[in-house]
Amino acid sequence: MFTGRHYRKAFPPLSKIPSIFLLSLCLLLNTFTFLFAYSKTSIANAVLTHYIAPVIVAFLAVLFLGEKITKRVIISILLASAGLWIMLGGTAIMECFRNVFTQGIHLTPDLIGITSGLVSGVAYAVLIILVRVFTQKFNPYVLVFIQNFFMALILLPFVSYFPADKIWIFALMGVLHSTAAPFLYYKGLSSVQATRAAVLGYLEPVGAIIFSIIFLSEFPPLNAYIGGGLILLSGYLTVKEG
Repeated sequence: MFTGRHYRKAFPPLSKIPSIFLLSLCLLLNTFTFLFAYSKTSIANAVLTHYIAPVIVAFLAVLFLGEKITKRVIISILLASAGLWIMLGGTAIMECFRNVFTQGIHLTPDLIGITSGLVSGVAYAVLIILVRVFTQKFNPYVLVFIQNFFMALILLPFVSYFPADKIWIFALMGVLHSTAAPFLYYKGLSSVQATRAAVLGYLEPVGAIIFSIIFLSEFPPLNAYIGGGLILLSGYLTVKEG
């Protein structure tokens, strides 16, 4: 980063650093609330509530980015949402909301987890909008570097123990999850509309199922294949339009 002249020149002025700090906070909130949702409720509930993000992005993109929502994008969002609902099943969420309306608010683990999942979805949607704006101005690689630097500083006070024997796991996550993945995502958002990028995000749970088959020999039920097929179709429609 610092030895390459190209990257040194791409560093934003100090006056722009606070806005990238906001991006770091948003990403941290998204990640923390998503993981917290996993700890309180089922995977299905956490994922379904988190992926309300594309719907929110569709509205925010019109308001803040001036993007036009085409019929194909709307169809893609509906197909992907239906596919995720079929894949994971949304009956538990509906039952939880029904209990809230009929019995009042009781802080059950499911309700806490679902609420946390919704917060993560909102944070994810705001994050996509911010990244779309920032990648028009900043080098995506520099953006990821500064963002990770801020997050490390924020989380450092909470580190009480460092398991040195697991350093290879941290190195792998640092290279793949914290550098390569966000760089590719930000690079894509520099040229792709926020709404389309959000729809393509639905491919994540499909990829998780494919990898679980390959590496864990876990074969999901029929509804997972049906829902995954709808999500793949929505992704095809989204890409084909552009």
